[in-house]
Amino acid sequence: MPKYKDDRVADMDRRRFLIRSAMGGAALVANPGLASVALAQAPWENRLVVIILRGAMDGLEVVRPVGDPLYARYRPTLATKPGLDLDGYFALNARLAPLMPLWRAGELGFAHAVATPYRDKRSHFDGQDLLEAGTVALRGAGRDGWLNRMLGQVPGVTVKTAFAIGPGDMLVLSGAVPTSAWSPAARLDLSARGRRLLEVLYHDDPVFQEAGRVALEMTGGALPEDGKGEKALDNRIMRMMAGAGRASRAGALARFAARQLNRDTRIAAFSINGWDTHRAQAGGINRPLGELADALLELKRGLGTNWGKTVVMAMTEFGRTVRENGSRGTDHGTAGVMVMAGGALRGGKVYGRWPGLGESDLYQNRDLLPTSDVRAYAAYAMRGLFGLERGVLERVVFPGLDMGDDPGIIA
Repeated sequence: MPKYKDDRVADMDRRRFLIRSAMGGAALVANPGLASVALAQAPWENRLVVIILRGAMDGLEVVRPVGDPLYARYRPTLATKPGLDLDGYFALNARLAPLMPLWRAGELGFAHAVATPYRDKRSHFDGQDLLEAGTVALRGAGRDGWLNRMLGQVPGVTVKTAFAIGPGDMLVLSGAVPTSAWSPAARLDLSARGRRLLEVLYHDDPVFQEAGRVALEMTGGALPEDGKGEKALDNRIMRMMAGAGRASRAGALARFAARQLNRDTRIAAFSINGWDTHRAQAGGINRPLGELADALLELKRGLGTNWGKTVVMAMTEFGRTVRENGSRGTDHGTAGVMVMAGGALRGGKVYGRWPGLGESDLYQNRDLLPTSDVRAYAAYAMRGLFGLERGVLERVVFPGLDMGDDPGIIA
């Protein structure tokens, strides 16, 4: 299993300590709107991006079964929103209209009625942990993530660039393969002295020079030269931290990921929050949908020709109830939708076995019935992109998984 063995690790740790020390007195304020991004280097040409949609995205709102008259009956207010026809039965939420060119080009697809093995308790924390662990049950202390286990099974993998950016951890990439963590998603009220110290630390080190540049880019500015423009930069940072342009922050994560994927990185993972829509869902879901659309389009733009070698999989911990509640929202459910994109995807299709919306078809008479394991789609993506054997995927990467028949999602 690959591990760092040279002296640069110690040097990087020392520099990381100095950087955090310099920022420690600069009133770093974590930004909850910007979650983590993790990256890992691998020896393939194909790329995989995993986006964790935290908060339980309502798949029935995103990919709407308008061909079933029961849908409108269960959702008398939510179902009145116009959608964009996909295949005569399903319609896409209109907030994702910017993605329709990808659908028509075969670079956008969906897997409906999917879920992890998690059932019934409907806890965000447990659901997200199980989604990222990729196991049948939570393992407790020392658990690892399925992307990390996958990296540990591939000969020749090096993880010179494996790290999380943002205030949260990405369990999906945690484990024996080493990763680093750094959080530029913060308010950077640095004094001129602090800025000079950072510049000294970054100087002549391409790794940290890039990290510093990206951190300030993600907060809307660039390193001022000779102290010039500090006030303007601080003003831009303050406006962003006040909540302006949340979708652009998801785009910043995607731009950073694309830049690394165009180099040595082949696996990237980050998260988008805000999907818990218990009330006023019609309006409340617009912001995270905009973030998702922005992230996918930024990945396509940033990757350029490498988009043709890429698959993006956006998945959530569980779906939401079929019936809308009295607050015109939806509650925690079971099955939902996986969003897939990329030039290596065989898109233009809603995958999965649709269970129907009749009362006898629902799970516990309230939720969309799961007909596929979300892990199976991820496993077939890794098999098609990276050539991993089915046995490795079912026993090691996703222990306890039966992959079933190949849905044919990789072009």
